[in-house]
Amino acid sequence: MPTRHDIRNVAIVAHVDHGKTTLVDAMLKQAGAFAAHQHLDDRMMDSNDLEREKGITILAKNTAVKYHPKGGGDPVTINIIDTPGHADFGGEVERGLSMVDAVVLLVDASEGPLPQTRFVLRKALQAQLPVILCINKTDRPDSRIAEVIDETYDLFLDLDATEEQIEFPIVYACARDGVASLTKPENGTVPPDSDSLEPFFSTILSTVPAPVYDDAAPLQAHVTNLDADNFLGRIALLRVEQGHLKKGQTVAWIKRDGTITNVRLTELMMTEALTRRPVDSAGPGDICAVAGIPEITIGETLADPENPIALPLITVDEPAISMTIGTNTSPLVGKGGKGHKVTARLVKDRLDRELVGNVSLRVLPTERPDAWEVQGRGELALAILIETMRREGFELTVGKPQVVTKQVDGKTYEPIERMTIDSPEEYLGAITQLMATRKGRMETMSNHGSGWVRMEWIVPSRGLIGFRTEFLTQTRGTGIAHSIFEGHEPWFGELRTRNNGSLVADRAGVVTPFAMINLQERGVIFVEPTTEVYEGMIIGENSRSDDMDVNITKEKKLTNMRAASADNTENVVPPRKLSLEQSLEFCRDDECIEVTPETVRIRKVVLDQKERGRTASRAKR
Repeated sequence: MPTRHDIRNVAIVAHVDHGKTTLVDAMLKQAGAFAAHQHLDDRMMDSNDLEREKGITILAKNTAVKYHPKGGGDPVTINIIDTPGHADFGGEVERGLSMVDAVVLLVDASEGPLPQTRFVLRKALQAQLPVILCINKTDRPDSRIAEVIDETYDLFLDLDATEEQIEFPIVYACARDGVASLTKPENGTVPPDSDSLEPFFSTILSTVPAPVYDDAAPLQAHVTNLDADNFLGRIALLRVEQGHLKKGQTVAWIKRDGTITNVRLTELMMTEALTRRPVDSAGPGDICAVAGIPEITIGETLADPENPIALPLITVDEPAISMTIGTNTSPLVGKGGKGHKVTARLVKDRLDRELVGNVSLRVLPTERPDAWEVQGRGELALAILIETMRREGFELTVGKPQVVTKQVDGKTYEPIERMTIDSPEEYLGAITQLMATRKGRMETMSNHGSGWVRMEWIVPSRGLIGFRTEFLTQTRGTGIAHSIFEGHEPWFGELRTRNNGSLVADRAGVVTPFAMINLQERGVIFVEPTTEVYEGMIIGENSRSDDMDVNITKEKKLTNMRAASADNTENVVPPRKLSLEQSLEFCRDDECIEVTPETVRIRKVVLDQKERGRTASRAKR
C-alpha cells in the first residue's frame, strides 16, 4: 500500500505538570516556526485565560512543525497534539488519540508514572499505538532516572502490553532547556552530549509510522474536534483517512444517526505553527480544518458522495460526577451589574453550546424548567465550565456535586477512583485517618528512603468531593494527591466528610464589624464588613456540627452615656475567602452556590428559616 513519508502524526501524553506544553514550545522554536524578532510567551499552546491562570492544559490542541532532517532529504511535517494531563479532561485525550499514529509518553524523572500516566497509556495501548518514552526534567536535583524507567516497564506489564509495545525507544530530555539525548545522563544533570532536540525529532521519524492509504479508496475524513471563528462560523478539525479533500468540493456528511447530507466546503485550512493557513487540498494522513457545515459535531464522517462509508464514532468514558446548574434564584439576582445573563433560555443555550465541543459532558432535564443536571468526568471539569460561564456574564445557582450511580442486578454501584498520594512520612497517620473516614482502602505503600511515602488507595468518588482542601491542611500544604477513575463497585454506605455546621444569616441587611466581633468566637467568617447578605445565606462555618442562625447585621446602639467597655478595642479577624472550587467542596446536601460574575456566595436551598426548621422537625419524626 502507498505511504506518505512527508508527514507524521503524534500525540504528547503525560500526567499533569510533567512538561508536555513546555516540550511542544521547544519543538516549535527549534523547528524554526517563528521569526527571530517574534515575541514568544511561555507555554504558547495554553491559549485559554483559565489555562494560563491555573497552569494546566484543559483543551487538546494541535500544531504542526516542519522538520528538516540533519542528514538532508525532504522536510517532514510533524503534526503534534498537545493533550491535557487531568483525568477530568479525559474526553480530550481520547479524541486526540484518534487523530494520531503514535504517542510520546512523557514521564517526570523524579515523580515517575502517576495515575494519569496509567490512564493515557492504557488508552494508547488499547488503540494499538506505538509508544516513545521521554524521561523529562532530568536536571531535577531529586531525579531518579533508572528507577523511573523500571516503574514505567512495570506499568506496561500491568496494562498487558504486547511484546512490540514494550520494545519502546527511550529519549532523555530537559524540555525547559530544549535538550534531548538517547544516552542516559547522570541524575540531576542536563544530557551533556546534545544541545538541541535533534535526537528526539529523529526518534519520532524512525518510530512513528507514516500514514498508509489506498489509492482506490473513496474519501473518508473523521471529525475529531470543533472550533469557532467569527468570520467562518463553525470549524471542524478532521483527519483525512483516505482520499483527498479540496476547497469548494461537495462531500457527503454522515451524521451520528446515520443520515447522509451533501454539503459544500467553503474553506479548507491546515495548521502551521500556531496559525491556520488556507490550502487548496489535503491528502491522506493530513490533519486539516474545514468550514461550511454549521451543524457538524464530533465523531461524524465526511465521505465521498457516490460511495459514502462511515468511520466508527468516537466513544468516551462514562461521566462520574454530576451537579445541578440553574438560573440564579437568590434575592440579589441581577443586582451585581449591568448586562448579566439571568434567564433560563440563555443558560440552556449556553449549556447546549458547550455540548457541541465537549464530548465528555451530558446535560439532562430535571423536574424544574430552570435547572439542568450536568454530568462530567470530575469536579474540576465542571468547576471550569461554571467559571467560564461566570466570566461570560451568567448568574447561576449550582448544587452540591453528586456521583453518577448505576444499577447492576438490582444493586446500586458507585464510581471508585485510584488515588496516589505522595507525602512526608510524619503525615502518614493523619492521611490514613482522613482516608478511613472516606471509606478508602489502601492497596500499596512504598518508602523510597527519602523521607517521603507513596500510597495507593481505592476510594469512592464521592469521598473525594471536598477532600483536597482538608488534605492540604493536614499535610501543611506539602502533600501531593492525584486520582483516576477506576471503575464501579457496590455502594459503600453513608459518608460524613464535613463535621462542622454552617453559620446562616437570619435576615437581610449589611454586615457590620460590631456583629462580626461578637460572632468570631462561634466559628470562621466568610464575609467582609459592608457585604450585603440575605436570609438563608451562609456567612461562615460553625465550630459545632449543627447549623446556627445568626444576626450578622446587628449594629452597636449609640447613646450619650459613657460605657464601661468604651476603651476596649477589639480586632475583626480577616474573613476566609472561598474560591469557586472551595465553595463546591464546602457545600452540604441542603446547600447550594450562587455564582455571579462578581461574587460566589453559599446559601441554603430553602432560604426561609421557619421552613427549614419545620423540615428538620419532620425528618426527626
